[in-house]
Amino acid sequence: MDNISDGLKRRFRDPKMREQYLKLFDDVVKDPAVAQFLKDNQERLSKQDIITGFSKLYEFVNLRKELAAGKQTFAPGYEPQLIVSDHHIEVVYHPTAKMVEHQQAQQRQKMVGMINLPKGLRNARIEDYDISGREEPLRAALTFIDECIDYQKNGNFPKGLYLSGSLGVGKTYLLAAIANKLAENGIQSMMIHFPSFSVEMTGAIQNGNPNQILNQIKQVPVLMLDDIGATRLTSWMRDDVLGIILEYRMQNELPTLFSSNLSMKDLQEQYLTYNNRGDSEPLKAMRIMERIKFLATEYQMVGPNRRNPE
Repeated sequence: MDNISDGLKRRFRDPKMREQYLKLFDDVVKDPAVAQFLKDNQERLSKQDIITGFSKLYEFVNLRKELAAGKQTFAPGYEPQLIVSDHHIEVVYHPTAKMVEHQQAQQRQKMVGMINLPKGLRNARIEDYDISGREEPLRAALTFIDECIDYQKNGNFPKGLYLSGSLGVGKTYLLAAIANKLAENGIQSMMIHFPSFSVEMTGAIQNGNPNQILNQIKQVPVLMLDDIGATRLTSWMRDDVLGIILEYRMQNELPTLFSSNLSMKDLQEQYLTYNNRGDSEPLKAMRIMERIKFLATEYQMVGPNRRNPE
């Protein structure tokens, strides 16, 4: 760098200013990252290129010091990098590893739609799932995830899960964990609290067009209907909403999962057969159940109520 320093000396008549500038220059070019950059690009950068680009080198070093000190910079979440562009030294900014992780987490969240479900489920992870007494549903969930990933490539329909069991055994958590794992693999899903959805669809008849909501839900790549069977259905909700969703997904072989406090048998006999007026409609219930059985295999979940541990 001696020849470069000689060139710099001629730029300052004031000895004191020249001395200060040369010291600053010396500190910057001795920075390990700058020294390595200049070494890697010694054939692309002339002495004059380095002198001209000193302000960029200084910007790079100064910002790295601020980041190391934990200070807020003008580009939070990004770190500087030196490049050579047409013999000019430039500073470009790339997202830090932490920023990349944050962006990826946001993207995964966008891949999982959750309607009327607790926000805490967005952090549900298969790896954190308590398997005690529930090994079979967990194995089925892992198999389903693998088959879903494969389905994106070759179109082989992966049969979903129908998780049955009493309140608080972890059915909803497992569905959310599946959704989050699918999101990590770029697969979009939507998870719906079915009783709340029933109320909203009934309201949509009076306040808008329910077909728009219905079309969005029936076409989502992976659909999860949580807590089906918790409240009594109207005939319209059963036949013209649930029936249409399930028919579309069956015909198009779209992955669909369910959770319920009721077994498949009880869902048909206690929930689907009787409408909210108490009318018995077993044939219509049977048609709905046939579609559920085509789309999913039942897995019973047992264990204590994890929402209210004793």
